[in-house]
Amino acid sequence: MSKVELYAAIRRDHRDGMSMRELERRYGVTWRTVRKALDSSWPTPRKKLPPRATGLDPFKPVIDEILRADLDAPRKQRHTVTRIFHRLVEEHGADVSYGMVRYYVAGRKPEILVESGKAPLEAFIPQTHQPGHEAEVDFGDVTVRLAGELVTCYLFSFRLSHSGKAVHRVFASAGQEAFFEGHVHALRTLGGVPRSKVRYDNLKAAVARVLGLSRARVEADRWIAFKSHYGIESFYCRPGIEGAHEKGGVEGQIGYFRRNHFVPVPEVSSLAELNEMVDQWDRQDDTRRIGSRSKTIAECFALEQPLLRPLPDEPFETGRLFTPRADRYGQIPVRTNRYSVPIRLIGKRVRVVLHASHLVVYDRNVEVARHERLIAKGAVRLDLDHYLEALVRKPGAFPGSTALEQARSAGKFTRVHDAWWERAKKIHGERDGTRALIEVLLLGRHLPHEHVVAGLAAALRAGAMTADAVALEARKAAQSESEPSPEAGRLASGTLPATVTSLNEWRLAHLPPDTRPLPSVTPYDQLLRRRRDSGGDHRQGEAQ
Repeated sequence: MSKVELYAAIRRDHRDGMSMRELERRYGVTWRTVRKALDSSWPTPRKKLPPRATGLDPFKPVIDEILRADLDAPRKQRHTVTRIFHRLVEEHGADVSYGMVRYYVAGRKPEILVESGKAPLEAFIPQTHQPGHEAEVDFGDVTVRLAGELVTCYLFSFRLSHSGKAVHRVFASAGQEAFFEGHVHALRTLGGVPRSKVRYDNLKAAVARVLGLSRARVEADRWIAFKSHYGIESFYCRPGIEGAHEKGGVEGQIGYFRRNHFVPVPEVSSLAELNEMVDQWDRQDDTRRIGSRSKTIAECFALEQPLLRPLPDEPFETGRLFTPRADRYGQIPVRTNRYSVPIRLIGKRVRVVLHASHLVVYDRNVEVARHERLIAKGAVRLDLDHYLEALVRKPGAFPGSTALEQARSAGKFTRVHDAWWERAKKIHGERDGTRALIEVLLLGRHLPHEHVVAGLAAALRAGAMTADAVALEARKAAQSESEPSPEAGRLASGTLPATVTSLNEWRLAHLPPDTRPLPSVTPYDQLLRRRRDSGGDHRQGEAQ
């Protein structure tokens, strides 16, 4: 128990009739402690010991005088700790260490500044935020286990100052495209734009240059266009740690969100999955109260939302535009990474729109490739489908291709592909078997991936190692999916053996219905009757 609790127990037992000696034995204290407890309910504070003398004590007045003289000296010609230490040794013969001087100067220098009246007065003024008028924006880094790998991502936070309603989004980078997409998602979720101003620190996505010590900034051109589109009025805080308190709401919000929802480290397969969880966490946080407020965040936001400015009808293109040239490997450089394009575009310039989580490649306004954005620097993302035309001519390059390895890692090149490939190589040989597999992969441009895999499995069970057989079985799988039947269900479950027929037999079995009328012999009967009648008349004439 604490000393206060000890005194209270002693006084209570003494009031019940317990003697001082009994109190000493019960609580294991001396008679002095019992006497002090009976005399006063509050323990007397312990006396502070006088500071222990050091070898620096005789020279402390000298150091104080140096520090006071520096107050009026030019800013670039003031004493450093090293210079003070050297003067004490050289001019005063002091036998002290550098650490003792540094420790004393660090504590004494601010005190002298306050004593002189030149210390800046740091005070914080309470603020009242009108509903629907102000908001704060910032990024914070979070660690996520993404697809089994520990990576650092960036948490975007947009917080309304009045209600405390916050919208979050996790991105692979904190670039301008993520900055814009975070705004678009937040404004759509909130249903409007703050009418007065939004507070920012000096993010590179928005600020190109800070002008001196003023609030003036040289803003990025696309940021100016984005603000103009949504009607956002920006307010920039002071650079560095000194300006953090000017948007303390979002600073604290990011810390709260990270501690409560990212501990332990979340494990997800994609950022899309993580952002679905973030949206759910945002809805959960709406039920909490901030500080001593009487209303929840959701209740305050219900009053604030109708006061927001409406959103514009037209969307804003948040992606950044690049025009790289495809190299001889069928790759284009985007930022620090490389992505594949169809080999027919080798040597041509393409148009790339880079978003926060993906990028889209266009050739003359036609989309030719779409990739998930890479997080690591210097990485390469290849699509196996982009190289199939070249691999048909060079089947020997297929087994060791990087695109094949990435397709395996992504689960697009399955064990069924490998098993069919091995069987095809045994039957047709290394080159022709590999070429047959590449022709099967080309089917993926016209048929869904799951149907091609089903066709491969059926052809493998039947021993048909040709692309035509796989195409036939893939179309049968697609047809059975669109027209379900009991037999198709048993075939999909593997209870019935798959059969492969020739393409001609399949076409004959699937002929369209014949709507023509059945043939009639009535015209022939009329001809026979007419001939019979004419023949009879001729014989009667001869008889006459």
